[in-house]
Amino acid sequence: MEPDAWKPQFEIREDDLTGSAVRSLLAIHLAGMHANSPPGSVYALDLSRLQAPNVTVWTVWQGETLMAVGALKDLGDGTGELKSMRTHPEQLRKGAASALLDHIIAEARARGMTKLSLETGSGPYFDAALTLYRKRGFVNGAAFGSYVQSPFNQFLHLNL
Repeated sequence: MEPDAWKPQFEIREDDLTGSAVRSLLAIHLAGMHANSPPGSVYALDLSRLQAPNVTVWTVWQGETLMAVGALKDLGDGTGELKSMRTHPEQLRKGAASALLDHIIAEARARGMTKLSLETGSGPYFDAALTLYRKRGFVNGAAFGSYVQSPFNQFLHLNL
């Protein structure tokens, strides 16, 4: 048996956001962000903003099961922004988010980006995601783009 044969097999697809499964997962994502963030501190993109020309969305599938979603927003200055990373609640801790993050990092590099950044919240709800990002080398840093630092949000960056 090959060393990686035990790892789950995922298919990562560029997604046009027309499927009901991905729309449902994005609704779960937005609801979770609003439920666990102070008013005015949610920067998650809604469906229409995820369909902007400078945003690419990918979904992770295992067979017919949607595992996770995530997006890369091109900020136009050599920086990409990680957006809308969410694992389906029934598929947590199976490696889908890890596989998707690796895919997005590789895609950002392939597109010639030199930095990948993200904004996220603080508190226990965000701990698992923060652990994943930090394992991939993301470090806390300054606000970027039009974001403003607050006691709730934090900014992570990965030099590519």
